Amino acid sequence: MKPEKRDYDAIVVGSGPNGLAAAILLQQQGLSVLIIEGKEVIGGGLSSAELTLPGFTHDVCSAIHPMAVASPFFKTLPLAEHGLEYLQPVLAAAHPFDDGSAAIVDHAIQKTAQYLGRDAKTYTSLMENITTAWPLIDEDALGPLHFPKHPLAMAGFGLKALSSATGFVKRFKEKHARGLFAGMAAHAIQPLSNLSTTAIGLVLMACGHLKGWPIPKGGSKFIAEALAGYFKSLGGKIETGTFVTSLGQLPSAHAVLFDVTPKQLLQIAGHKFSSIYKWQLERYRYGMGVFKVDWALDGPIPFTAEACRRAGTLHLGNTFEEIAEGELMTSKGRQAEKPFVLLAQQSLFDASRAPEGKQTAWAYCHVPNGSEQDMTALIENQVERFAPGFKDLILAKHTMNTQQMEAHNRNYVGGDINGGILDLGQLFTRPALRWSPYKTAAKGLYICSSSTPPGGGVHGMCGYNAAKNVLKDIFNIKIR
Repeated sequence: MKPEKRDYDAIVVGSGPNGLAAAILLQQQGLSVLIIEGKEVIGGGLSSAELTLPGFTHDVCSAIHPMAVASPFFKTLPLAEHGLEYLQPVLAAAHPFDDGSAAIVDHAIQKTAQYLGRDAKTYTSLMENITTAWPLIDEDALGPLHFPKHPLAMAGFGLKALSSATGFVKRFKEKHARGLFAGMAAHAIQPLSNLSTTAIGLVLMACGHLKGWPIPKGGSKFIAEALAGYFKSLGGKIETGTFVTSLGQLPSAHAVLFDVTPKQLLQIAGHKFSSIYKWQLERYRYGMGVFKVDWALDGPIPFTAEACRRAGTLHLGNTFEEIAEGELMTSKGRQAEKPFVLLAQQSLFDASRAPEGKQTAWAYCHVPNGSEQDMTALIENQVERFAPGFKDLILAKHTMNTQQMEAHNRNYVGGDINGGILDLGQLFTRPALRWSPYKTAAKGLYICSSSTPPGGGVHGMCGYNAAKNVLKDIFNIKIR
């Protein structure tokens, strides 16, 4: 039986992937749901635009989507019926080295292992175990701390995942496997010596072997548009162009879910919270930021290693030691001269992204939170290092520093795209130490952003898990 009548059963503030996921799950249960988005367009980090020249489509924030295609919730939704088409690069990812060689992530574990020399057997055994276990534990791993459905499989994964990348990589002997793993683990955006940095590396490699690292045809915005299209087909409503700064702006509802970080949540509803909860949110820690560059190019990037010309994603940083040192320096507020660069070349596999004969490229590096330093030259030097002649192909470029990233998406506090550092201290207790991390100290108010478990990435599981809590707490509906 539903509680007394309100304007809506639930309101979701913010239309990023987590806000959309939360709204969809609630709407699927027959509730009336309103999404309120501050910008004129939906999607949060899922946005695309002509940032450089007419005819060149660039992803403003997220670009390659292994977690979206592998998301336990998203994969249950009929998104293809609402215009979403994924394109798979020939290779999910590649990692070049100074000697002209490269390591790769192919769909097949054995083909990946062929590039790893003496570490081939170790890698094959490791990833066969992880890819076998992942479908059994994905929903539990991408959720709050609780007793898993498959405890033995989860324990086997967890013992590896909670280790530091610096410790885990010792099982590999040669630079190719060590460098490849460094690039994967560096997605954690923290020093590789931190505990739990192995987790993201293993998950991303498993996703590469199980589902690939796909590109949404036409741009990342089509993921958001497909989610919104499905939500509206269920009867959901979306209002754009209203930044919520106080609870007084909202219609009445039994539950409000905020796809925002603790900083904004305190501004909007801090007066409703207990002193202990407010104290915890005020102590919430944000991590390193990013500096991003988009290029319009006169042709494909001429990587020295042939495999890199077939990959959707490139990790540019050479050896494990170089990447680890750069990430550590950046975390301490200093900038590496050779930063680890994540690069995507979507137009190689999606002709709709650029005019005929031309290409786009997308890249970012990690910087200290709030940094205003222009990293364009250092990033371009890193690309040129592994692809001599790259700079000669540049027709136009567009850059975003940490402040511009935050201006584009208020959840990127100081340029932090993960909604807060994902170290061991905030892995399961984000944003506060509570039985339910999604439930605030005020009745009916919930947080569903990447500042809750499992954290950053386009997977929607933060929103899904928060909505499950709302359904159980407010509407007495249990989702298994």
